[in-house]
Amino acid sequence: MLQEKELTQAVDLCLPNGRLNLLAIGWSLQPLQNCRLYGHPLRKKRWNYWCITSPTHLFSVTLSDVDYAGLPFVYFLDFATGEFIEKTIITPLGKDVVLGDRVPDDANYVGKGCRISMRHESDGVQMLVEVADFGGKRLQAEFQIVEPENHESLNVVVPWSEKLFQFTAKNNTLPTEGKVNLDGNLIAFHAKNSFATLDFGRGVWPYKGFWNWASFSTRLSDGRTLGTNFGAGWTDNTGSTENALCVDGHLIKLSEDVTFTYSTQDFKAPWKIQTAETTRVDLTFTPFFERIAKTDMAIILSEVHQMIGHFDGMIIGEGGEKIQVSKAVGWAEDHHSRW
Repeated sequence: MLQEKELTQAVDLCLPNGRLNLLAIGWSLQPLQNCRLYGHPLRKKRWNYWCITSPTHLFSVTLSDVDYAGLPFVYFLDFATGEFIEKTIITPLGKDVVLGDRVPDDANYVGKGCRISMRHESDGVQMLVEVADFGGKRLQAEFQIVEPENHESLNVVVPWSEKLFQFTAKNNTLPTEGKVNLDGNLIAFHAKNSFATLDFGRGVWPYKGFWNWASFSTRLSDGRTLGTNFGAGWTDNTGSTENALCVDGHLIKLSEDVTFTYSTQDFKAPWKIQTAETTRVDLTFTPFFERIAKTDMAIILSEVHQMIGHFDGMIIGEGGEKIQVSKAVGWAEDHHSRW
């Protein structure tokens, strides 16, 4: 087991000289980190990724700035029909992409026939997305993402070195109400069974990277919510993990590695996701859709196989409670980057 430090007070991620603030290394139940980054021209990475799932649909929107380019992108999946639409915009030097230094800061983008707004309110986030040409259709989407009082999230600093580091906030099981309008076809998301997940990142990365990421949010048979966040590759040998459970808004940090067993020859074959040292997590992930996202701009190379599917299996919560997972909608991915 790793010995990870829990932080309970506000802290700066980065020192004015551009190095990692060593006092920021650790994890917290709330986003206490100020992620203003100094120095490192053309090497900084910043993004706000949201993914909203219901039993029948998935909608995702991201605002990212990798210093030499901004990458707003939006995608939508209908589980029953398999209809998938994705729109990616590339802006030079992050032009018009506005991102804050803290998780609660607003974020927005306006340009190239697209408007994205992520506005924080007292009880959550209001999201608006408009895209004039979304696979030949006009997209209008709006969501009210609710963050319940005392809801806990996973906030982790990954320290590769004093010069290379990353802050990640993962917040899931957030009840969400809203709708997607595609050329007048309305798709409703209801708060009872729709959840939003936030992936917020700020840091200075190694040029080459690899990670696995898996997450789901679901409602259990007893009415409680269960969310998970698992990662591998990304945090190896750093003393940190991005592994946690969230049971009815209460976060349980897992200070051990999680293994991903899957076929790179057939990503649609079932995956096994398990804790490495204990039996705390034993899940089978069965994909029903493969999203492949490739970016090749010479110095920027990224390839993601993001699988959408269902999780089944067993998770052990606090006090040895066995929690059965059945048909939980979520994703698992294989990501290689040269950024």
